[in-house]
Amino acid sequence: MIELRDALAADADAIAQLLDVLGYPGTAPFIRTRIAQLLAHPDARLVVAADGARVVGVISLHFLPQLALAGDFCRISYLCVDESARGGGIGAMLEARAAALARARGCDRIELHCHARRTDAHRFYERQGYSESPRYYAKSMTDA
Repeated sequence: MIELRDALAADADAIAQLLDVLGYPGTAPFIRTRIAQLLAHPDARLVVAADGARVVGVISLHFLPQLALAGDFCRISYLCVDESARGGGIGAMLEARAAALARARGCDRIELHCHARRTDAHRFYERQGYSESPRYYAKSMTDA
């Protein structure tokens, strides 16, 4: 039985493994600090999907006020389900939790960035009702 719950500091190793699967290796040295920051931040939520004691999914959310519109918006910054648990509806459960939290916060939309190479993820998000918004710009602050 899958349970969705707020992440705990004790979930750090499992979250680091999920981030590695997502293509972000090397988070283990700082993941505990990041989890603590997110758990303490009033405009962030970190939710895990647990199958008993095993964390099999994670979603990281940020709620951002909009200057020109009345509602805030929710940004999904990371969503990952363990490869062995994919296809069982866990991603949809995590996305539905994000939508419920966004509604409760008065958000008018959810946004996310999904790299062009993640074609399976594109299909997942389209099934959840997302549409492509083709312009996204990024500036690296490490390539000064």
